Amino acid sequence: MGSLADEIESYIKKALEQNKDGIVELQRNDLAIKFNCAPSQINYVLSTRFTVERGYLVESRRGGGGFVRIVKLSINEEADLYRLINENIGQMASQAVGEGLIARLVEEGFLTEREGLLMKAVIHRDVIQLELPHRDLIRASILRAMLLTLLRDEFQN
Repeated sequence: MGSLADEIESYIKKALEQNKDGIVELQRNDLAIKFNCAPSQINYVLSTRFTVERGYLVESRRGGGGFVRIVKLSINEEADLYRLINENIGQMASQAVGEGLIARLVEEGFLTEREGLLMKAVIHRDVIQLELPHRDLIRASILRAMLLTLLRDEFQN
């Protein structure tokens, strides 16, 4: 398979898919035992792969094994989609925020895998060779323009 982080992410996503409500509650220590890793590695996966930009809400409680509730946020209508874009892409957008939003839109079926890969390539720091904060300013502008163009009604199936 892939890395340990990929395996943990996959396990959590499968658990979410199996629950019709899109909510799963896990014990951090149980996950650490299952994957033979430190709880901090579970925290790393939760904080990098289950973000709001990617469509997840993570509620956590320390102590007693570290209870974690993960909620899959869904986009139910066009207004949700445009609000999501406006909330996540302000004046500036980091590469991580941009990639997270793109990944979510691919996962939700609003973008194809190919569109997502193209968009990630265009907003990559190696392509936008400017110093911060200019790079994040340009990235936000490019990302917003690409998403709003791709999501226009005439381009939908």
